[in-house]
Formats: sequence, C-alpha cells, structure tokens
Amino acid sequence: MESVVKDYAKKVIPNAKIIRVGQSSNTIKVWVNSPAINGKANKAVLKLLADHFKVKSKEISILKGEKSPMKIIRVDSVN
Repeated sequence: MESVVKDYAKKVIPNAKIIRVGQSSNTIKVWVNSPAINGKANKAVLKLLADHFKVKSKEISILKGEKSPMKIIRVDSVN
C-alpha cells in the first residue's frame, strides 16, 4: 500500500445556508452551516472534506488557519 499526502488551500464560509464543496482556480471553497465558534465550523469542514475526498476522518487535518477562513488542509490517504 502506498501513502499519499496532499495539502490543499481552503476558503471556509461558516453559517452558510447550504453545505457544499466547490473549486475555483487553485482554492477549494467549503460552505458549512456551523458557526465559527469553539471549533464547530472546523469540525464540520473536516467531516465534509473527509466525505468529499472519500477518506476517514482521522486522515484529514488542518495544518494552518485554525482561527482563519483561509486554511491549509492535509489529506493523508492510503491507496
């Protein structure tokens, strides 16, 4: 098995009316309906992106931007 690690730049939009993942140029935008309070939006982003990339929740993490709408997300998956 081969381990694949990829880092993605993300723009997070909390308190959105819809939940979705979109891509524009080199940034992925993530809309979640959770508020940016006490890490709720971050947890929702990680869950949504784990589903989007079809990886387990423990294989995805926030490298940079815990308290910012711009984040660097790492996806570490095993092929």
